[in-house]
Amino acid sequence: MTLRYLTPWECMMVHEHIEKMPVRRADSHKRDYGRVFVVAGSPGMTGAAFLCSQGALLSGSGLVTCGIPESLNRIMETKLTEVMTLPLAETGDGSLGLKAKEKILDFSKKCDVIAIGPGLGAGSQTRALVRDLIGSTEQPVVLDADGINALEGELEPLRKRGYRTVITPHPGEMARLMGKDTGEVQSNRTDIAKSVAEVTGTVVCLKGHHTVVADPEGMIYVNETGNSGMATGGTGDVLTGMIASFIGQGVDDFSAAVSAVYLHGLAGDIAAEKKGQFSMIASNVLECISDAFNKAGI
Repeated sequence: MTLRYLTPWECMMVHEHIEKMPVRRADSHKRDYGRVFVVAGSPGMTGAAFLCSQGALLSGSGLVTCGIPESLNRIMETKLTEVMTLPLAETGDGSLGLKAKEKILDFSKKCDVIAIGPGLGAGSQTRALVRDLIGSTEQPVVLDADGINALEGELEPLRKRGYRTVITPHPGEMARLMGKDTGEVQSNRTDIAKSVAEVTGTVVCLKGHHTVVADPEGMIYVNETGNSGMATGGTGDVLTGMIASFIGQGVDDFSAAVSAVYLHGLAGDIAAEKKGQFSMIASNVLECISDAFNKAGI
């Protein structure tokens, strides 16, 4: 198995963004490294909430809280040790409902960033909740998975939001968001990421082979780390947590996305060396985040 690592020049460019990470001072405490609020999960999808929350914690966040449908709270308290949980009002099918909105907004005021979407589900109330949250919260938002699907065919809610936002679609989610065919997205990845970033005023992280990160000012980063072993459920949830973590630690949105994408791919490459591309899973990527940080000199 041959894995490609970045050239020294490419590494230098990435490190310009990574160097914006805060220095871990000897006299610091947990609140110096940001509080991340993850709004995620539904019946059958607690793993997405777990992976996103752990991704944030392992990327240096001082505090991480996972907002979860109340009937799933005991499960998440069992799965998560260092991450706190916040049980939220749910619908009859166990997904987050509109009644959760005020509790989410109230708690988010204590946080530095909100990650919304992993494993949320596609129920009508859940989609309406996501749209309301996007339009109401002033906190930075990292929007992923079902959070993006809640905006199917509409870029306007993102454009109107007016606050810091990063979206992390895979090609299918980007196609649904834009009302296009997935093949069209795949054949024009850089142009589409750049266009959506400019139109919506968000940082776009279009995942896939050579993940593309674009900002509203036209900056583009095309990633070279990562491998096909990462084409497995949950790796995107890990990335969402990593991006949210870096934003919560005070890194600007574009640098947070670039750094997270690079380190996430590097963790995947290290996991592939240990486990092999056929057998590696998202949890292996989590386990290798610290190795990636060390390899990158963080």
